Amino acid sequence: MADAKKISLFESVPTARAVVTLSVPTVISSLVALLYSLADTYFVGMLNDPVQTAAVTLAAPVLLAFNAVNNLFGVGSSSMMSRALGRGDMKTLRQSSAFGFYGALISGVLYSIACALLLSPLLRALGADATTREATSRYMLWTVLFGATPSIMNVVLAYLIRSEGATLHASIGTMSGCLLNIALDPLFILPAGLNLGAEGAALATMISNCAATLYFFGYLFLRRRSTCVCISPKEFTLRREIVGGVCRVGVPASIQNLLNVLSHMLLNNLVSPYGAAALAGMGIASKIAMIPWYVSNGVSQGVMPLVGYTYAARLLERMKHALRFSVKLCESVLCAMALICCLFAPQITGAFIEDAETVAYGAKFLYGMALSVPFLALDFLAVGVFQAVGRGSLSLLMALLRKGAFEIPALYVLNALFPLYGLSCAQLAAEVCMAAIGTALLLRLIRGIERESAGQGA
Repeated sequence: MADAKKISLFESVPTARAVVTLSVPTVISSLVALLYSLADTYFVGMLNDPVQTAAVTLAAPVLLAFNAVNNLFGVGSSSMMSRALGRGDMKTLRQSSAFGFYGALISGVLYSIACALLLSPLLRALGADATTREATSRYMLWTVLFGATPSIMNVVLAYLIRSEGATLHASIGTMSGCLLNIALDPLFILPAGLNLGAEGAALATMISNCAATLYFFGYLFLRRRSTCVCISPKEFTLRREIVGGVCRVGVPASIQNLLNVLSHMLLNNLVSPYGAAALAGMGIASKIAMIPWYVSNGVSQGVMPLVGYTYAARLLERMKHALRFSVKLCESVLCAMALICCLFAPQITGAFIEDAETVAYGAKFLYGMALSVPFLALDFLAVGVFQAVGRGSLSLLMALLRKGAFEIPALYVLNALFPLYGLSCAQLAAEVCMAAIGTALLLRLIRGIERESAGQGA
């Protein structure tokens, strides 16, 4: 049976407190996850070698593609689990978690094998040239060829554990790996240590992901009598209801991430002709701009179990209250972050590398990226709600519109109008449109749920 304390968090704890309890650990773990990515950039930047920093930037789309697997099995399974918990359907809950676990494990192994076999054409597609090819391939050796599976399992296990309301333990597992990564970075990267450069950052990342995955296995073993998460092979099934339910939410989330990877690759290819310094500056600015992105995503993913549970249990007023509070919380933080980025762009960028040309590029890119920040909350929360209630088609529509209709075309149009620097404003153009569309779709969905509930009540 489900833990009564976890059920009370979804049903009776004051809504604002429930949102904070679920979201804050998720946001913190997301920011710590970003922090170790920033640490890679920071310590590699201390080498003052734009080629090494560019290697980390060029490999980023391949690492982002991990999230396609994470979203398919993590988001898809956790959405199924939260709704099953709300209905009291423990069989579906166990089978969904087992399907998510083994699906992610198999996919991680296959991903590594595919990248190993296609490494040369992959490097060309990423925009690596004769100058950056060797450093990029060494970075990908540890992060992708050896590190894909532990990286994916780390994230998916956190999703599964978070789905039953155990956000603190999910965050502890994620943060333990991130903090280990930060501790290992200077040892592996810098001349005073092993002097491996970007390759050292990759090795530290792989080791830390293995450690985080081991933490989650330990948690599941120690809580095996109380946790709803099940990774027993006996519960793994390809039953249509399970596979279809996970994929209805997970596939659109996965496609959304693949479109993110595509736009990132296009961005790198559009910037690379301007040289390693421009590419390194864009990479640094992008990493900094990911901080508010992770805050928005953390709130969205943190509140998903509450939304999924209250939707399935027909606690609609509680669900709406949770969403209103989440928007207010998220917007206040994002506006403050955007202001800081605009006011201190050169100083923030300069903290990562001392190369003056790279800092100049990075600061100008950061100005444009910061303008999109206040619009992230409405976009991300709308997608999170669509995923939580099983409306994968709406989250897919949001992804296709964001990248296909707005952001990717904006990259080419703005680069043509304002060469190089217009690229940083493409996300602004997309997010303004998506905030309006997401809000309209979300209000329409809520009205539909209310009519459906009223009809059942009658």
